[in-house]
Amino acid sequence: MKLNEITAYLEGLAPLAYQEDYDNSGLIVGYADQEINQALISLDCTEAIVDEAIATNCQLIISHHPIVFKGLKKFNGKTYVERVVEKAVKNSIAVYAIHTNLDHVAAGVNKKIADKLGLKNCRILSPKKSLLKKLVTFVPLVQAEQVREALFAAGAGSIGNYSGCSFNASGTGTYKAGENTNPFAGEQGIQHQEDEVRIETVFPVNLESKILTALFLAHPYEEVAYDLYPITNPYQEVGAGLIGELEFPQEELSFLHHVKTQMKAEVVRHTVFTGKKVIKVAVCGGSGSFLLKDAIRAGADVFVTADFKYHEFFDAEGKLVIADIGHFETEQFTQELLAEIISKKFPNFALRLTKINTNPVKYII
Repeated sequence: MKLNEITAYLEGLAPLAYQEDYDNSGLIVGYADQEINQALISLDCTEAIVDEAIATNCQLIISHHPIVFKGLKKFNGKTYVERVVEKAVKNSIAVYAIHTNLDHVAAGVNKKIADKLGLKNCRILSPKKSLLKKLVTFVPLVQAEQVREALFAAGAGSIGNYSGCSFNASGTGTYKAGENTNPFAGEQGIQHQEDEVRIETVFPVNLESKILTALFLAHPYEEVAYDLYPITNPYQEVGAGLIGELEFPQEELSFLHHVKTQMKAEVVRHTVFTGKKVIKVAVCGGSGSFLLKDAIRAGADVFVTADFKYHEFFDAEGKLVIADIGHFETEQFTQELLAEIISKKFPNFALRLTKINTNPVKYII
């Protein structure tokens, strides 16, 4: 199997355009046309993980966290990052990371946490902005339906649970065909009027190339008139965190014990109890303190995440319970998630979950 078969599939589910600006998801080491027959899945890519890949004859490491976040200027083995990259290159092992882009999709990291905790009716806690564009094009009346359907088939026109969404207005288009043209209607050198439909529809930015290809193939004109507009509306299907509901209300202490057990956490750092029953729960894999106001605004009773600083615990102000269970603990099941995702598409491809615990934080209980 070619490496790009897997990477293209993963990026179709969690497009690289969805990652944060600071992130470095994607193919870090390796070549798109590299032959692979086995992959090792891990949360982090450490030297021990590369050694495990070598020992198990895996040509690909798929990790959640990128081994490289910043540009490397030297390769002399002084840092673990340099050593990992050097060892992977020397042993022809590809390294692929799928980080905040997987965090941000509705069926990604946070959905896995929600499933572990038994949450229902989940939705994105903080939808991302600037991930949508609007396409406006002008089509002869008779061909308007075929162009609309081509755009919809390419992924345009989906808003929430609705598909095939567009706005259409009739009007008159004018043009004069010049030399070396083959006009759809009218004659060269003569001003022509055509009954047209103005079609407006929205699409995710990562589908722009696919949408425009579909437009050009379906449109009857030699020169297709179209406009693209950036949209700042939040994209409700993509964003940080998730909020859902428990099937039955629970006492706060009982729920935190449930969290500790289900998430296999060593400890749970939490704020004072509010005295309310737990019904709505917000979750965020990894460092989620930036979502505290969103969790409060959404009416969460508990916010399960990691990496809260001391003074940030005060910001709960008795409005909810912060449950900090640790960065590794919130994301450790991402390995299972990736195995499930890849196996659905490539059931015969060999996958291994790492046997190494890469958590750099240790506890004395």
